[in-house]
Amino acid sequence: MYLKTLICLMLAMSANFSQADAGLAKSKNCYACHAVDKTVMGPAFKDVAAKYAGNKEAASLLAGKIRNGGEGFWGSIPMPPNAQVSDAQALKLASWILATK
Repeated sequence: MYLKTLICLMLAMSANFSQADAGLAKSKNCYACHAVDKTVMGPAFKDVAAKYAGNKEAASLLAGKIRNGGEGFWGSIPMPPNAQVSDAQALKLASWILATK
């Protein structure tokens, strides 16, 4: 009984965590150029997660790209810097993106 309750609680918490980060992505206009499962102007979040899979420094690297922008990693369209995203928010977004399956 205890294990079943614990599992239900963990699932509920992870669903809320996922929704909160999707909300942060929406509030920071990430969806203007990205989607979870398809390429828009920028790569799909699932593709980003796959490209960084296994990289222990992926969250900090991706957070830096979110804040400072990037160019050439995904093609010719540069990602502009996102000054409206704090360092903590960038790390939260990066962790959420990397967990996207």
